[in-house]
Amino acid sequence: MTLPLILASSSPFRRMLMENAGLHFQAIAANIDERAIEAPLEHTGASPDAVALVLAKAKAKEVSDRFPGSLIIGSDQTMSLGSEVFHKPKSIADAENHLKTLSAQTHRLNSAIALARNGDIIWEHVSHANLTMRALSTDFIHRHLSRVGEKALSSVGAYQLEGEGIQLFSKIDGDYFTIVGLPMVPLLEKLRELGAIDG
Repeated sequence: MTLPLILASSSPFRRMLMENAGLHFQAIAANIDERAIEAPLEHTGASPDAVALVLAKAKAKEVSDRFPGSLIIGSDQTMSLGSEVFHKPKSIADAENHLKTLSAQTHRLNSAIALARNGDIIWEHVSHANLTMRALSTDFIHRHLSRVGEKALSSVGAYQLEGEGIQLFSKIDGDYFTIVGLPMVPLLEKLRELGAIDG
């Protein structure tokens, strides 16, 4: 008998990945304050990996406390350039600054997963993708942002790879699942090992 499976997320993209993989699960958002959890980590110099993992574990544990007996999948993603961790732009001006900073640079997406059962974290994992943005002129950034509009504010990097954002890049190293924020291959391997899905 497989364990009841819950994705601790309201993200339509992560839910789509789970559905496309043929998994039977519920999607229930975690009730946490991400910025309140992140703030002290920034002051201690926590790595981007560590920040993503702390948030993934917090999501998994919060939902697990509410649904004992189920296996909870928590996930989160940070975007980093060196040791600097980025946050979603709050305005088009912020998005412009993001793109100017990332122009001609390679930044990293750090995608963390944590599994919880009965309030305990039983597994954690971080996958990475490295994305190299081509050199962008200020004029191009303005034109790009005028086309995509408010969509630029919905992702931490101010781009959507599934849309026009793909035009910003010269090289991408990493799998699609990691880029979207839910590394499916290691997750599925662990779920089979735990007997949570048919192996």
